[in-house]
Order: sequence, then structure tokens, then C-alpha cells
Amino acid sequence: MTPKLRPRTARRAAAALALLLGSLALQPGAEAATPAPSARPAAPERDLGREVLPEGDGWAAEGAGTTGGSAADDAHVFTVRTRAQLVAALDGGSSTPKIIKVAGTIDANTDDRGRRLDCSDYATDGYALDAYLAAYDPRTWGGAKPAGAQEDARKASAARQAERVELLVGSNTTLVGVGTGAVLKGASLQVRDADNVIVRNLELRDAYDCFPAWQPNTGGLGDWKTAYDTLWLRGATHVWVDHVTASDKGRPDDEEPTLFGRNFLRHDGLLDITNGSDLVTVSWSRFADHDKAMLIGNGDGVTTDRGKLRVTLHHNEFHSVVQRAPRVRFGQVHLYNNRYVIPEDGGDYRYSLGVSTESRIVAENNAFEAPGHVEVADLLKSWNGSALTQRGTVFNGFPVDLVSIYNAYNSGSEQDLSPDTGWTPALHGPVDSAERAAADVAREAGAGRAAR
Repeated sequence: MTPKLRPRTARRAAAALALLLGSLALQPGAEAATPAPSARPAAPERDLGREVLPEGDGWAAEGAGTTGGSAADDAHVFTVRTRAQLVAALDGGSSTPKIIKVAGTIDANTDDRGRRLDCSDYATDGYALDAYLAAYDPRTWGGAKPAGAQEDARKASAARQAERVELLVGSNTTLVGVGTGAVLKGASLQVRDADNVIVRNLELRDAYDCFPAWQPNTGGLGDWKTAYDTLWLRGATHVWVDHVTASDKGRPDDEEPTLFGRNFLRHDGLLDITNGSDLVTVSWSRFADHDKAMLIGNGDGVTTDRGKLRVTLHHNEFHSVVQRAPRVRFGQVHLYNNRYVIPEDGGDYRYSLGVSTESRIVAENNAFEAPGHVEVADLLKSWNGSALTQRGTVFNGFPVDLVSIYNAYNSGSEQDLSPDTGWTPALHGPVDSAERAAADVAREAGAGRAAR
């Protein structure tokens, strides 16, 4: 568990001393109290914006480490409460060192005056969902890619929404929530080709796509494709994501209708790490109530990802996540002390750990809680994967060997996984038992808990 400052005891003692001195000063005839020379000053409040990734805390500590905007001068420290203020502070994704403190709830689906926007405000060129469905019904349109007036109108409408909700985070930036109630709603934070970024103590909620695209599949019926991840690292390096909560809160996809025989998805990933991103640590965060949570590596044929996508995931909670927690291609990923909760009503659950092309995952002391219909073998899924190193895994309180059980259940139907990925993680904090870590994560992970 990463060492954490706990200033509350010192602050309480200082407050008690101040109260005592104040009461003496208020007594009739009493002289003004003078603190004794030995009295200690109150401990300073933590400034999360100035904090940097601790030394050795995962892959993001490699080399120069990750410091975000901690070196920002006072002119580049902002407290933002509206989308317009946030956009101005982000400065188009500039690399100027900056600390951006989010106070309260910011809704990305608002205009420059702060007026709430909905899907009808973005629709243009005659786009209408009913017309789109009528135009591209597979029973009449067939398996061709949508084209024509309604698809053009969908693209134009989607571009209008993207202009509002896609927010670019540049190099040397710290984006941090103030207190316990900082929320960024409806936004897709994007760290593109940037270095040295910290995102902390922030709830990222409901990156809702108003205009999903229908994608026919020659091998099957097809699926709906959505556009926005709540946080997308694309070509990003040295990134620390800490005490973040990401979810579809308010508009879950399982409440959307079935259209063309498929769930009408409105959300993409919660945190995707793709396109050669590298040296990333994700810690003490919570990913919840979502389908495809985390993709590391975006294509089996993207061989330029080899040697990159080095990611550490520790002390995170994946709660009611259907799949991709994470799914990994090419990446060298250290996954330790995480907690997985599959609820009783999680009937759509598919898997947690996706072992894909040339992935090298080391999974240590992770805890899984699942209902009776979920088997240990269900926790893994492999697509051209070859190996997974695991140890210390606990399933409903019992120690299990994920790889041997997976191989036994899938013998003859899928390639066996080797239990050795050929590397040993060196950058990490103490690796606790799965049981202890699960209790710590349940208590401490997620937004609003970073300053404890």
C-alpha cells in the first residue's frame, strides 16, 4: 500500500488548542493569551495539486517520474467551476505547467453561457434516430456500411457534440478535484501525445454519446459503436491516474433499448490506454457500472506498440464491470492488489482479465468477489494470448490458480496459457495480501478520498 499522509490528527490537536486559548481570552478580565514558545503550529493543509507521484510507484515512476503541473507558477493555478472556465484553463492542451482544480460539478454538455445542452441541440442536417433506423435496418439495407443522407447527418451531429465534450489535456498538467464532491460530467478527457500528466480526486461520469453509429459485421449481425471514453490516453507518456471514480452513473447502458437486435450502447471505455501510450500508473481508483471498462492497446496489428503500453494498476476497484478490467494487447502490465466485485445481478458478466496478442500481464494478490454462477475460469478470456503470470489470487475468500483452472476448463477449445510472462516487476510499493488489499480498497479507493 502506498504510504499516505494523514494530517487529520495534527489538525484536530491544533484546533483543540486554538479553542482552549480562545475560551481563556473570552473570560472577563483575562489578558490576551500568548501561545507558549514551544507550541507547534497547525499542520499545513495538503495541496493535492502540488503533489507528485511517489518514487517507485509503478511504471509512471520510470525515469524522471511524473510530476504533472506541480511546478506551475501562481498565474497558472486555476480553480474552475464551469465548462468555460475549464476549457480556458486547459488552454487547448498546451504544455505550459498548470494546476487545474475542479470545484463542484462541471457539465461538459453546456454552451458558453452555461446553458444545458441535450442531444436535440446537437442534431443537425435532418438527423433523426427513427429515420436512421429506417434507413439502415439490416433486413432491408443489408450488411453494407451505412452511407447516405442519414449517415452524413449523424456524422455532422456527432461532430457538434464532440466539439463540446472532448477536452484536451496537455503535457505538464495536474487536473485535481477539490474536496469530496468534484465531478466532471459528460466529458471525454483526452491526453493525446502529451507527457507528464496527473489526474486525481475526480469523479468522471456519463460520457454519453448522442449519436452511436451502426457497424454491420460480415461475420454476424453487427453492433453499435460509440465515440467517447471518460478518459483516453492516446500516445501519452508518464501519466498518473489516482483516486478517480469513473462510471456511467445516471444513464447506464443496460437501460437503453435493443435496436437491430443489439444493445444501443451510449458509452465507450472508462479508461482506454492506446496508440503507444507508455509509463502509466493507475492507483486507488474505482471503475463501476459499465460494460467495457479499460482497453490497453487498440489493435492486434498495431505492432508499433511493442515495447510500450507499460502500465501499473494497483489498489483499484472494478465494481459491476462486464468486461475489459483490463483487456491487454502488447502491454507489459503489472496488476496487483485490486478488488473485483461481480454483483448477484451481474448476468451480463463476460470476463475480467483479457489476455490478447503479445500481452505480458503479471497479476499479484488480487481479490474477486462473485455470485455462485460465475466460475473461476470465467475471470479470464484469451484472444491470441500466450501467457499470464499470476500469484496470490483469491476468489470468494479461497486461494486459486487462475491459469491452471483456465487451462483445465478450456482444454481443447483454446490455446493453453503459459504461467510465465518472462518478467518481474520492479517499480511498485508493498504488495499486500489480497484480503488486506480488498479491505483497504473498499474503504479508500475512488474520488473524494485522496486527502485522507
